Amino acid sequence: MQHTHLAAVALLLLAVASALAAGARADGPPGFTVTGRVYCDNCRAGFETNASHSIKGATVQMECRHFETQELHHKAEATVNEWGWYKMEVGEDHQEEICEVALLRSPEAECAEIERFRDRSRVPLTRNNGIKQGGIRYANPIAFFRKQPLASCGDILRAYDLYDDDSENGD
Repeated sequence: MQHTHLAAVALLLLAVASALAAGARADGPPGFTVTGRVYCDNCRAGFETNASHSIKGATVQMECRHFETQELHHKAEATVNEWGWYKMEVGEDHQEEICEVALLRSPEAECAEIERFRDRSRVPLTRNNGIKQGGIRYANPIAFFRKQPLASCGDILRAYDLYDDDSENGD
């Protein structure tokens, strides 16, 4: 009889603990922190090179749109710090939406060109993705393009074995 009471109490405690844990998971941290970097692609290479530099004061914008209707559900802006990083807080889960961080403005006139489809980074903002992770989401680096490549870019791209005589990045 005593074993039955102990087993019943143990089961009851286990059920209460499970319910509390489930409630804690459902409430969880309230949102996400989205962070990423912005740089100037001085060689118009499409990736960071030795000639790339961070753009302090650049502005990025994040939009979350419903994946079927394209209705805008969330919009936020952030400014890039002196090391090239931005950070923005998002207060809720966006499981039914596609969220992207995109370039808006560069404070550098010589490096302010925005190339369509290379100006954004998609960021998953849901906890319901099968991966146990915290609330920080890292966006891929995105870049403004310099109007005219630097004179040294030909040599830089040769080092990557990406330069030929027809390249727009020549000397």
